[in-house]
Amino acid sequence: MIAGLIDAVGATGTIVAYTDWDGAYEELLDDEGRVPPRWRDQIPGFNPSTSRAIRDNGILAEFIRTTPGARRSRNPGASVAAIGAQAQWLTDDHPMDFGYGERSPLAKLVEMGGKVLMLGAPLDTMTLLHHAEHLARVPNKRRKRFEVPLETAGYTTWRFIEEFDTTDPIIPGLADDYFAQVVREYLASGHGTQGLVGEAPSVLVSAAEVCAFAVSWLERRAA
Repeated sequence: MIAGLIDAVGATGTIVAYTDWDGAYEELLDDEGRVPPRWRDQIPGFNPSTSRAIRDNGILAEFIRTTPGARRSRNPGASVAAIGAQAQWLTDDHPMDFGYGERSPLAKLVEMGGKVLMLGAPLDTMTLLHHAEHLARVPNKRRKRFEVPLETAGYTTWRFIEEFDTTDPIIPGLADDYFAQVVREYLASGHGTQGLVGEAPSVLVSAAEVCAFAVSWLERRAA
């Protein structure tokens, strides 16, 4: 599949996958977003070169991350892996705070006129829409502040990260899977392409267009 995607984008193209990471320590966080001292030494730090992509994202993201020549961004939870001509630019300088916002790989994907391929994936898992949540001018966005372990030169340091909450809808009153509603309405408006890749129902959309649609959708709901 990766070889097919690389062939499709060509020598000047790039493929990118949302990886997150398999830290699996969130249940230890206290009300202030800290990890209790007794657990800190037991949690490996995030290393963009070696930390596994989160298992919830399926196997393709991990295979892209481990493909020779792939590059990965340094924000743990918002990290992406990329292969191709623009891989370094896409993954460099990923902000540690608000990692789905300005200057993030998702913002760069929109800027470069990229596309989003949902390859048999549920529509409510379109990660790009977290960028739309960041951009939407709506009140009362859910935020979170929490510690992350970062591995540097063999040592783990802890750093607080602030982010709009991506585990729940960005504002109260939206369905948990509202991303799927946004994508369905976007497709129903005559945009994007739908079809089968092998036996996988798939969707291909313009990143800039679906992001702008989602921003407008959120701002109308908030109003």
